[in-house]
Amino acid sequence: MLDEALKSQLKSYLERVVRPIEIVASLDDSAKSRELSELLNALVSLCDKISVTELHGQNERAPSFALTSPGHDINLRFAGIPMGHEFTSLVLALLQVGGHPPRVEQAIADQIKDLDTDLTFETYFSLSCQNCPDVVQALNLMAVLNPRIKHVAIDGALFPKEVESRQIMSVPTVYLNGQVFGQGRMEIEEIVSKLDTNAAAKAAERLNDRAPYDVLVVGGGPAGAAAAIYAARKGIRTGVAAERFGGQVLDTMSIENFISVRHTEGPHFAAALEEHVRDYDVDIMNLQRASKLVAGKGLVSVELENGAVLRSKTVIVATGARWRQMGVPGEDSYRNKGVAYCPHCDGPLFKGKRVAVIGGGNSGVEAAIDLANIVQHVTLIEFDSKLRADEVLQRKLESLPNVDVVLSAKTTEVLGDGQKVTGLVYENRIAGQRHTLNLDGIFVQIGLLPNTEWLKGTVDLSPRGEVVVDHHGQTSVPGVFAAGDCTTVPYKQIVIALGEGAKASLGAFDYLIRHAETPADAVKAA
Repeated sequence: MLDEALKSQLKSYLERVVRPIEIVASLDDSAKSRELSELLNALVSLCDKISVTELHGQNERAPSFALTSPGHDINLRFAGIPMGHEFTSLVLALLQVGGHPPRVEQAIADQIKDLDTDLTFETYFSLSCQNCPDVVQALNLMAVLNPRIKHVAIDGALFPKEVESRQIMSVPTVYLNGQVFGQGRMEIEEIVSKLDTNAAAKAAERLNDRAPYDVLVVGGGPAGAAAAIYAARKGIRTGVAAERFGGQVLDTMSIENFISVRHTEGPHFAAALEEHVRDYDVDIMNLQRASKLVAGKGLVSVELENGAVLRSKTVIVATGARWRQMGVPGEDSYRNKGVAYCPHCDGPLFKGKRVAVIGGGNSGVEAAIDLANIVQHVTLIEFDSKLRADEVLQRKLESLPNVDVVLSAKTTEVLGDGQKVTGLVYENRIAGQRHTLNLDGIFVQIGLLPNTEWLKGTVDLSPRGEVVVDHHGQTSVPGVFAAGDCTTVPYKQIVIALGEGAKASLGAFDYLIRHAETPADAVKAA
């Protein structure tokens, strides 16, 4: 299960373990239990501080295993075999249970330790989901820090009866004390804020105390990261307020067109972006959503949803874009109940079922190709009279026997039984006829929508809602720049967003030189 190279790498990590780790495995006679036993015994061979006890016929889910340390009340369990994207979650859990200090801000760690109620979390994940590890790792850490918190991470593919009975159609899905707590990617700060009712007020109070910045970047995707690095390298006071660091890249499964890097995955690329930014003196404020921009004399203010106000001499807007919705009846009602936007994350939950993909561009055709390997049948619905994907993708799609393509079709309604999706209605745009498809899932892949609603009435926006910028990244408001997928710059690509972020940062620095005090004086004053 673990090749020699992976064993060598894992052994070096486990050298950081400082206290014993006890693993108690619940197994049955299945092949998956034998695989789990093999994995756990490999861990024992790599670290003399790890011991494994195997139990058969217990009431716990099988295969599963609990991690703890003698003298420490830790309630952490994996139900399944944490390989794929979850292998990192396993490694981190071993280190943290083994006493290696976690990488978390002390203020957040203190909030977790102060939670004084019994909390039992269950997280359903899939091994192909790039969003799941953040949630699993956050809740595992909370279980390590606070004995009143229990967490079990469950591979939905190995426990289909649970998935079916709880009607889980999106991962990650988190239950707290038997009730749905949240779905989709969540950072540890977001989880804690949902549990600690005073968290938002505390965060706002801390942020309001921040001194004005020379450059404040709003957004933490590729454009925002590049802008922050270029600003910090100039030696000026730089801040980043991001709803989630990494942005849309976090939802990208495979990146193969970033020049000089043959292949990487979105979460890995996003982690590298954040690590690079943290190499510099940048004030990173994560999980902060901007609600309003106010241009004043000398300083620009950015109001956040939690009530905090950040001030800066210049602002770079890099809020990116999000998946565009169909905007039809039933879509919102059945979101995460059959309506999905990430085929890589949620596709495995529809194994052997019938699904539709909405959209005939590269994203839609790629989704249909990927899903065809998992589901029983895929119907791709395209509004235009022809597919818009690259020719090589279209040829691959045509070769698949379980895919139908419907052109000149407009989706008009999502159907459901009150609990989950049962189908959709589409209209033939030429003949005007309406058709109903019986389905279990709908994957929407119809492009991106810029995250610029909070800027309306402040900076000039295009008819599509994109921020209008000049060749320096300057907006219609002096001192306010913009970069990346939220702007009018064509071709929404990672490599272009990085360049545009750097350009906007250089434009902001030039603005500071020409319209404000010198950067050296600015740093001294701050």
